[in-house]
Amino acid sequence: MTSTFTIGTRGSRLARTQTTTVADALAGLSGLDAELEIIRTEGDVTTGSLASLGGTGVFASALRAAVLDAKVDLAVHSLKDLPSVQPEGLVIASIPKRVDVRDALCARDGLRLSELPQGAKVGTGSPRRIAQLKAVRPDLDVVDIRGNVQTRLARVPGLEQHDDHAPAAAGSPRGDLDAVILACAGLDRIGFDWAITERLAPTVMMPAPGQGALAVECRPETAVTGAGSTHPVAQALADYDDAVTRLQVTAERALLERLEAGCAAPIGALARVEKEPARLVMDAVVAATDGSRLLREHASVDLPAVRVRLEDGSADTETLGLARQLGIDVAEAMLAGGADLLPAPQ
Repeated sequence: MTSTFTIGTRGSRLARTQTTTVADALAGLSGLDAELEIIRTEGDVTTGSLASLGGTGVFASALRAAVLDAKVDLAVHSLKDLPSVQPEGLVIASIPKRVDVRDALCARDGLRLSELPQGAKVGTGSPRRIAQLKAVRPDLDVVDIRGNVQTRLARVPGLEQHDDHAPAAAGSPRGDLDAVILACAGLDRIGFDWAITERLAPTVMMPAPGQGALAVECRPETAVTGAGSTHPVAQALADYDDAVTRLQVTAERALLERLEAGCAAPIGALARVEKEPARLVMDAVVAATDGSRLLREHASVDLPAVRVRLEDGSADTETLGLARQLGIDVAEAMLAGGADLLPAPQ
């Protein structure tokens, strides 16, 4: 068997940091050497808004193609960037423990959301964030933005970061916004938590399904453990999987899959495991893009057990089935409440 494994990543500082974290963990668990392969995606080379690019999967397709073509063994994704329907020929072999799921306000002068002046300019490229921001602060001027973390932060006075390894894009605007909204997880991972002036509560800004989690994707044969294993990284992938996180995101992605079939409006969802008594709890929101209407749902399901450590590295089929059904049930309730009638991004 091979003594190395190759792992594909996007070229941004955040993507490389995430992938290096995964690579180091898997190398430590397997005793193998990890090799990183930088792969450019459509989302990295196109300057239009995420909505104009088609949104779902724009950062994932090139990485997935590299795995399918056996150019790399594994690919690391931010789970929230993955389409909810898993393509043939690929499996999510490992979902490591989730980090902070919240969205971050990064504002000038240390301002919190409630302290931003009327008419303040706030940048975000996410329809989900735009809709929820308009719902709580309809007076704000929301500006559609793109770019890496440094490019976005450079648009807020006082938050410029001079980094020769990952500079702000040349020619991009600077200092023209009062705040931007980014994911806490990404800022924390690259050591930019200093820029966060408020971690927004999910009751204010419901995160995207899968936010704060990573996904390690591979061909099915790479993930086979035990006697039929053909790749030495397989057991490490199983050991690296976090059962509670997988349970949470299974429910969230099931909701997303069902809603995307009948609803194009911005969607937020967050599931959590409660241990006494053991149950999975989910909150979700679907919003009109102008923030004029938000549909919220809350539901839970009892679990036969909460498995924090599992012999096979993944939640059992029965428990995952309950999680998936919870997500579907919440989505159906939202559709019954009119989620399919809400205005969608143009």
